[in-house]
Amino acid sequence: MLHPGDAIPAARRIVYVILLGALTALGPFTVDLYLPAFPTLEQDFQTTAAAIQLTLTGTMIGFGLGQLIVGPLSDKLGRRIPLLVVTGVHVAASIAAALAPSLLLLGGARVLMGMGAAAGGVVAMAIVRDLFGGRRLVVMLSRLALVSGAAPVIAPLIGSALLSVMSWHGIFVVLACYGAVMLVCAIFLIPETLPRARRQERGSTTVLQRYGSVLRDRVFIGVLVIGAMTFSGLFSYLSSSSFLFQQTYGFDPQQYGFLFAANSLGLVLGVQAASRLAARFGPQWVLAFSTSTLVVAAIAIAVTDQLHLGLWGTIIPLFVFMTACGFTFPCVQVLSLDRHGKAAGTAASLIGFANNAVAGLISPIVGLIAAGAGITATTMAAVMIGCAIIGALSLWFIVRPRTVPQLSP
Repeated sequence: MLHPGDAIPAARRIVYVILLGALTALGPFTVDLYLPAFPTLEQDFQTTAAAIQLTLTGTMIGFGLGQLIVGPLSDKLGRRIPLLVVTGVHVAASIAAALAPSLLLLGGARVLMGMGAAAGGVVAMAIVRDLFGGRRLVVMLSRLALVSGAAPVIAPLIGSALLSVMSWHGIFVVLACYGAVMLVCAIFLIPETLPRARRQERGSTTVLQRYGSVLRDRVFIGVLVIGAMTFSGLFSYLSSSSFLFQQTYGFDPQQYGFLFAANSLGLVLGVQAASRLAARFGPQWVLAFSTSTLVVAAIAIAVTDQLHLGLWGTIIPLFVFMTACGFTFPCVQVLSLDRHGKAAGTAASLIGFANNAVAGLISPIVGLIAAGAGITATTMAAVMIGCAIIGALSLWFIVRPRTVPQLSP
């Protein structure tokens, strides 16, 4: 038995996957559930699309900062205490967002919601790394991603359905209820997977020392950049998609939700294919394929738009881009966590912080580029192209796939 999780019965592993996947999905739900409401928020607060996108930026920055706090704490205190406290913050912040009378207060609540949702993703990945390693880690992370990957697919559908029966305020009430359910599940169903005996000894557990041990790893830095750039390209699409499809292509919120869900299926397909390919060929070589595909697909979106090929000319390469994102994310997680089992929480927090903070800063660029002219597929793709190229360069010049050893059994 190489890892503690090898002795866990299959039925219990399934329970862990569902619960940890649902906790991880709290973050995507916090982001995606209110995307169909962007045009409504723009009207209600009498502001601009770029200003509404800043509430998404605040969410992502809060998510990243929360992960920086939760990750090292979970390595020091164990997984449960940070998980429970920060998930409670999410519930309180969701209620505050529902009651926000101004865009400024809504933005502040969204920052806290992002920080509150941070625990789910960080602690879930750290728990999986506590229990598993090597090829089993690839399988478990892919199954976790399958559950959590459904969130961006169904969240816009749910958000669109909710908007047909309630105002945007009700969306945040639903998020508060979701957070409360996750809090109860965490209290009663998720055990501590990092006992005191496995926590680092005094004298080597300061935050700076843990960060230093992770950040001195060249491969980790490389995959950190790849993950952040891929996530930023994805969120450039997320932050602009409601304006692009509802205002440029004339979709109503329900049509947008169905289109978003259909297009996001590629993400789930990519995640599941990546798990099999990474275990056989190595995650670094899957990244070689996926990062190249991201560049080609992003360029194709701009080219088809300039050729005026219409809606299908945008959707098809966008589906390919989403699929390539699905190939990329699990491989980034595996390469970062498998190398740093003793600081899994810290490693997960850095990956999460880079993904969300960088994405939060980059995604509004689409709105700024399109200021006064409306968001088009080309303005969206311009940011996606830049992110994809940086990610590909990071793989070949920082990670250097040929220098990465194969996964252990």
